[in-house]
Amino acid sequence: MAADLPKVLALGDSLTAGYGLPPEDGFVPRLSGWLAAQGAQAVVVNAGVSGDTTAGGAARLEWSLSEGADAMIVNLGGNDMLRGLPPAEARANLTKILEVAKAKGLPVLLVRLLAPGNYGPDYKAEFDAIYPDLAAQFGVLLSPVYFAPIATADGGLDPAFMQADGIHPNREGVARIVEALGPEVIALLAQIKR
Repeated sequence: MAADLPKVLALGDSLTAGYGLPPEDGFVPRLSGWLAAQGAQAVVVNAGVSGDTTAGGAARLEWSLSEGADAMIVNLGGNDMLRGLPPAEARANLTKILEVAKAKGLPVLLVRLLAPGNYGPDYKAEFDAIYPDLAAQFGVLLSPVYFAPIATADGGLDPAFMQADGIHPNREGVARIVEALGPEVIALLAQIKR
């Protein structure tokens, strides 16, 4: 039966891979369960690699797609940001990924990230603009900000929903993020032409 279901490739980094969590509590298994509970059947393939940058994601995209996909979730850029890599590089790599998806006719949900202020306002403005700009340029879906469901009023991350490293969401944090992104994935599934 799984062969008849739409296949969604979740291309990402540790946030997608489920770093620091039991396998069943990671983003992809939780999203799969959430979709099933809504009656939206799909196979979500975990193509998350911890530590991956946008460059890594672009480099392994064709291989990740080698077994086929009907749509993609792209959640990359967090490691570029953590390493202070130039936003122009992240933009160029995400552009490559979206060009491949467009050439293959794959609908995409681009997961939005925001830079912290520690690299200065120019870096933040340049990084934060990448996701809405590319979503408009390629006509793909743009998610709400990934961490918004577990953010505090001042824009920080609520420690109650984070692992001890302060970077990765815990089980409860992932559940909140999936609740927020799930409807966007249902909208993505509606764009699949089979």
